[in-house]
Order: sequence, then structure tokens, then C-alpha cells
Amino acid sequence: MRIDKFLWSIRFYKTRSIATEEIKKNRVSIGTSAVKSSKEVKEGDVIKIRKNQIDYKIKVLQIPKSRMGAKLVPLHIQDVTDKEQYELLKLRKMTQDYYRNKGEGRPTKKDRRDMDDYVGNDVDADFTDWDDFFGETNDESGEDN
Repeated sequence: MRIDKFLWSIRFYKTRSIATEEIKKNRVSIGTSAVKSSKEVKEGDVIKIRKNQIDYKIKVLQIPKSRMGAKLVPLHIQDVTDKEQYELLKLRKMTQDYYRNKGEGRPTKKDRRDMDDYVGNDVDADFTDWDDFFGETNDESGEDN
């Protein structure tokens, strides 16, 4: 199986085209050499993948027939990533929280959308008759009360 199809089928990348782009950027290698999208994957290969500034290593146990559910992935690959890489990932997440804790600073775009949904955009529903709101009447004399 081609490596781009393999990475897609084990759900490492969401689409096959994303997997192909990452391979072209030399973020995927088998052993020590960078690979092309057409490289065939065999059982026993150790694939090194650079994703989110982390170096993942996976060992191929079986070649799947096609894309599979997430629960079946451990039957086909074994994660042999160094524990230090996962520690780096935890540290990065903690440092991101350091800069802006929830509820501090300016709201993000997502926060503003959530606030708009909470408050609602039904300002027009509150004032259906604008003439009543401004105190104007529609009698024949044309005078305001």
C-alpha cells in the first residue's frame, strides 16, 4: 500500500491529500530517509512522522484493506513514540494556557460568537412595531400623542 493511503487509512491524517502534502514537505520518513507519496509500506516498517512539532514513530503491524474505524487502528500499528515527545506536547499545551487563561483578556472570535448566540440576535423581535416604539401614531390628523 502507498504510504499516503496508509497514513490516511490508519486515521493519522484526515484526508489523503493532506497526507500527500505532508510527505512532500519531508515530514514523513521510513527509517532515516525521506519518502515520496508512492513509497510502498511493508509490515515491520517504522514510520517517523513530524506533526504538531512532535516526532511520532509508528511501527506497521498489518496493512489495512481500506480506511478503518478508530477502534481498529491498534490492530494495524504500534505507537513507538518516545515519551519525551509526549512530555513536550504537554508542556506546549500548558504554556499556551499561560498566556491567556479563559475569561482573561479580549475575547476571541469564538468567544464573541458564543456571546452572540447566548444573547441572541433577536433585537428586531423585541420591537416589532417601530411606530409604537418611537411614539408615533397613524391617525388621520398626523399628530403625535
